[in-house]
Amino acid sequence: MSIFDIFDQLNKNKTPEPSGPVEYIIAGLGNPGAQYENTRHNAGFMTVDTLAEKYKFEIKKLKFKSLTADTVIAGKRCLVMKPSTFMNKSGEAISEAMNFYKISPENVIICYDDISLEPGKLRIRRKGSDGGHNGIKSIIYLTGSQDFPRVKIGVGAKPHKDYDLAAWVLGNFSSEDILKLHEATENACEAIELIVKGQTDKAMNKFN
Repeated sequence: MSIFDIFDQLNKNKTPEPSGPVEYIIAGLGNPGAQYENTRHNAGFMTVDTLAEKYKFEIKKLKFKSLTADTVIAGKRCLVMKPSTFMNKSGEAISEAMNFYKISPENVIICYDDISLEPGKLRIRRKGSDGGHNGIKSIIYLTGSQDFPRVKIGVGAKPHKDYDLAAWVLGNFSSEDILKLHEATENACEAIELIVKGQTDKAMNKFN
């Protein structure tokens, strides 16, 4: 294989350079800092990290109170975000990016943890209430809309009703559950691709 063949192969494997306006925002919710890396509340961060691995881009540019990447997903230019505001203030980052790019809520995909789902399960929704999730509550409050699609990643319910919720979501996955989560984040990436393609119903039918 010649050096030119090697360069051709490398170029084929690269994600296309973004062009035109940003059409979608894809945000994974979580808390910044090494101490939160593998906690249940960071399932959203883990999902967009998996997306970055799949599409070979890095989420590292500081913008909109977030680590961001400007990339192409399913043929559309997308801003991928990991808000650095901590979970309860996620709406500050999301609303700032939406206002800058003039993105409608229907084109903002939010990925986050859901304690009502078993570890590894997904639930895709076109819109809805906050369901008691503080990150979603912040986004709804600061954007004034519930009409954004979301990819919920199951992290499992508290062991018993008296268990402290904060301690649970800020706790680490078991070794068994982390394997289920890795599979879930891969499925979530496929769901994100379908939503970006305008095939939300297909994503819901496949993963719900």
